[in-house]
Amino acid sequence: MASYPTNEPAPAYNSDNGVTSEKSHGNENGFDEKRGSVVAMRDEEDMAIGQQNPLSRKLKSRHMQMIAIGGAIGAGLFVGSGSALQSGGPASVVICFIIIGVMMYFTMQALAELGVMYPVNGAFFTYAYRFISPAWGFATGWDYAIQWLTVLPFEITAAGITLDYWPAAERIDNAVWVTVFLVALIIIQVFGIRGYGEVEFVLSIIKIIACSGFIILGIIINCGGVPTDDRGYIGGRYWQNPGAFSGGFAGFCGVFVTAAFAFGGTELTGLAAAEATNPLKSIPMATKQVLWRIAFFYIVLLLLVGLIVPSDNPHLLNASGANTKASPFVLAIKLANIPILPSIFNAVITISVLSVANSCTFASTRTMQALATRGMAPRFLAYVDKHGRPLWCVVIQMAFGLLAYVTDAPGDSSGTFFTWLLALSGIANFFIWGSICVSHIRFRAAWKYHGHTLDELPFRASCGVWGSGIGVTLAVLCLIASFYTAVRDKDVYTFFESWIAGPLILFLYVLWKVWTREWYLLTSLKDIDVMAGMRSNIEELQASAERQRKERAIKNLPMRVLRTLF
Repeated sequence: MASYPTNEPAPAYNSDNGVTSEKSHGNENGFDEKRGSVVAMRDEEDMAIGQQNPLSRKLKSRHMQMIAIGGAIGAGLFVGSGSALQSGGPASVVICFIIIGVMMYFTMQALAELGVMYPVNGAFFTYAYRFISPAWGFATGWDYAIQWLTVLPFEITAAGITLDYWPAAERIDNAVWVTVFLVALIIIQVFGIRGYGEVEFVLSIIKIIACSGFIILGIIINCGGVPTDDRGYIGGRYWQNPGAFSGGFAGFCGVFVTAAFAFGGTELTGLAAAEATNPLKSIPMATKQVLWRIAFFYIVLLLLVGLIVPSDNPHLLNASGANTKASPFVLAIKLANIPILPSIFNAVITISVLSVANSCTFASTRTMQALATRGMAPRFLAYVDKHGRPLWCVVIQMAFGLLAYVTDAPGDSSGTFFTWLLALSGIANFFIWGSICVSHIRFRAAWKYHGHTLDELPFRASCGVWGSGIGVTLAVLCLIASFYTAVRDKDVYTFFESWIAGPLILFLYVLWKVWTREWYLLTSLKDIDVMAGMRSNIEELQASAERQRKERAIKNLPMRVLRTLF
């Protein structure tokens, strides 16, 4: 393994032979004097180092919006929120999800600014590599890849478990469902990024319709409008008894961690930047719309769930994984004695789990391919076929999917296996989100150090480095809350189940330091080449962004708000 020295410009892509060269008709600052623009990944291919073929640019704005929604609305919301409600109470759930929503807003704003400037393969891994240090990039990149590699077999198994809700499906061996879902995922991979985007688009629309329908239903149930519900008008009854903060401080911390995990996958918008047709338009739009939509769905949905489902309902004790029988959404419909709808919502949860499995194949394969192009993974993983698919990375991901057949192991051995498999990436999201914010702060510092101004940026994060600072702070608080909940029970098994990913990240970080003998903590600002990898038509994008800023006015504010939400 080898890395490019940080004090030299990243090689530019040579479209003639498909490989890279150290210089491409540019001066020492990375400018092409003939063209008067940045020498970067030419013709907007943004080719990664060492690729034979570019990743396919077929993701449109609608795909990118749904990718983020699809990765963020899943079993964590539909099932995991039940355990959060039980342990912390309804007020804790709403407050914690609002806090994490704020953190994700700042994080995604930072990622959008970086993604528009550098829509490169690997996204946040590449940003951590360039703006923080190669060692930190190696650690977070591999931890993120491992996270999605290990989540896939669990999600495939979980999808089969959700089908056990129906007695007829429960009689079928879960290995049959594992086979069906694996074959479906393989077929999607055959169609490449466009197939992934279209599938995610359709699945996410189904989830959005279901969430919108539940919001209407929840309001009707709370107001006593369901004839079969003998509770009548509910109002804020369950906020008074068993209470808004029924779990105390410890329960609040537990909800904080659950909320953070439920938002996992939102960052996939940034990872998809390298395969978007128009990053300047699609990334900021997806960032604004998706975060507002997710905040709306999460907060409103969970507020309603907390109003119509008591937090001391005994079924919520089993609300984890894919146990849809303990889903607070399914319970809410059952408590109102509404027929048929529980089965429909269980089908939505099954679709949600499959959507996350679909996201697993995208996130892990693109991250591994990006690691390989940086010399941080076996070189054969950098291969991209003529259809824009990272073929060997897909093979490895599908091989991990075969671990789902462990579900047929005798006794509880499969549950133990999946518990420790998932523990390898338990807190990966906190490190990724924090790294995105730190990368943005370091980018801004390097941008200023090299004599550039904010007016040159095509897209600027709404709260600048202050927003990223808040994002880092909240990510650290998530880690502290996770650590507190892990040690609270004074059980070594529980602690390592929650925090084994911490030592893994530290090991990966030290491993790269030892391998490369690079002992510095941060890459020096003077050694950060802010021009390398930049969009080749940056001046055109800057002019377009300036026109958009001038067009903003009070008179078109209502339309801009509608576009943000819808």
